[in-house]
Amino acid sequence: MSQRHVLSALVQNQPGVLAHISGMLASRGFNIDSLAVGETEVPDLSRITFVVRGDDKQLDQVRKQLDKVITVVRVVDISAEDFVERDLMLIKVKANATQRVEISLIIDMFRGRVVDITHETLMVEVSGTEGKIEAFVELMRPYGILELARTGRIALVRGVPPAQEVE
Repeated sequence: MSQRHVLSALVQNQPGVLAHISGMLASRGFNIDSLAVGETEVPDLSRITFVVRGDDKQLDQVRKQLDKVITVVRVVDISAEDFVERDLMLIKVKANATQRVEISLIIDMFRGRVVDITHETLMVEVSGTEGKIEAFVELMRPYGILELARTGRIALVRGVPPAQEVE
């Protein structure tokens, strides 16, 4: 049965690593639903967080393949862990003077913030879970969404990760 998996890969910060990993996933028929790459607390390492759908057996095979890649330090399927995940979105909506108050109340409820304003538009920043972002988008549709950009999902396991626990 196909499930949503959040994978976190710690990789050496070198050219071509992302292409290698995404190519490996594509060659096995996985579509990447979300992807985020960024530096970590260790200067030479980056964290790639990606969301894919597949069954546990397929994902385990991919994880094992990725573990063999020299530039990959560690790959963990954090889906079964207690983890925190976030998306970031910028959304530009139509907003005349009378609609701004109404839209501002919705923004406040979602703990978003206005990052740009013109006579005809509002640009809003919202971060949170995928569900929260999608709910905000649905509430903005009636006003008219002009543009929307989202980051890929980022996620970390709560507490001290198993590989770093103090013995």
